[in-house]
Amino acid sequence: MNGVARAVNPPILQMERVSKRYDRTPVLNDLSLLAATGDLTVVYGPPAAGKSVLVRVLTGLEKPDTGRIVLRGQDVTSLPPADRNIGYVPQSFALYPHLSVRGNIAYPLDLAGVPAAESRDVVQNAAQMLKIEEHLDKTPDQLSGGQKQRVAIARGIAKRTDFFILDDPLAGLDFKLREQLVDDLRGLKTETGASVLYVTSDVIEAMTLADELAVLADGAIVESGPAERLYRRPRHARTMALVGFPPVNILPGTLQGRGASARCVTRLFAFPVEAAPAATSEVLVGIRPEHVRFAHRPEAEEIIAHPIQFDATVALREDLGGEDIVYLAVGDTALTMVDRDHDRRADIDQRVTISIAPQRLLLFDAATGAYLGHGATEAGASVVAAAGAQHG
Repeated sequence: MNGVARAVNPPILQMERVSKRYDRTPVLNDLSLLAATGDLTVVYGPPAAGKSVLVRVLTGLEKPDTGRIVLRGQDVTSLPPADRNIGYVPQSFALYPHLSVRGNIAYPLDLAGVPAAESRDVVQNAAQMLKIEEHLDKTPDQLSGGQKQRVAIARGIAKRTDFFILDDPLAGLDFKLREQLVDDLRGLKTETGASVLYVTSDVIEAMTLADELAVLADGAIVESGPAERLYRRPRHARTMALVGFPPVNILPGTLQGRGASARCVTRLFAFPVEAAPAATSEVLVGIRPEHVRFAHRPEAEEIIAHPIQFDATVALREDLGGEDIVYLAVGDTALTMVDRDHDRRADIDQRVTISIAPQRLLLFDAATGAYLGHGATEAGASVVAAAGAQHG
């Protein structure tokens, strides 16, 4: 995640209150999206969020029912695909089996009437950028899945344009190939100088690539901003639930008291909060898995003030190499944590004491999903396990 402050460039793309229905089913719901010139803007959403229809509307394959699409300052809502000058990389390879790699990359250039000499240079540059020069004379059936995807991306970026749409181009590839291509795509924007809209259902991909991250759910952009900010301080509970891996733990809670004595009570523990809005009582408490720790392993870089502590049982552990994903049971409540200490692993069925820094907890209004604040660590504040938490 890139947390470096950057200047905000003027928009190359604006979607203004765009809606699209099929029969009576809404797919895009009053969606607004801004992509800055020169940015790699990532639209991330779960399956059935509306990503495919968003791409079809942007490329001109579908016309929105309502709303406006402005590209480079021009209203293109009613323009056909050929008049939008968008470089498009689809999710599927969609390569012509009878053409060589060279022919596949050159195909859109040939359609546009680009002179042969210029086309050769463009194809060579695109192939070099995607590291497929040695495959130019092969046909698609001689390529691996990763190589085919590189050809598809090369064909997309060969188009003479300043704006590209990449529609989940790494879906279906194995993890190692995805990692390699993510690295390539990071450099692609820098080398081309173009603006890129990247659509994906992979949250790690989204957070790794994005200059600006837009979270799509139920056909609308829930929130957008730098990936670091959306992760650290999301403004909506839906953003908290969607951004991050492993997924955030969410507990229902109730606010009690006001002012300095305000606290939140969950079925596992209670803790002081920054503020307690008078109109809110029922809340959602978000606990990032990496903020859940074993109490007997204090981390040198952080001393937890007034820690929340309770007992749990290790139900399952997944080894991801650099870290373990640990699934905990606290009575009938499940929690997920990230453990990076391979030298002192907790065994399955082992009883452990869990420690959480209250200031790491995120609070949201249960009814509206609006962000309310963090947990607090006022001097002398009492943080105790809720009734029953010690007996899980």
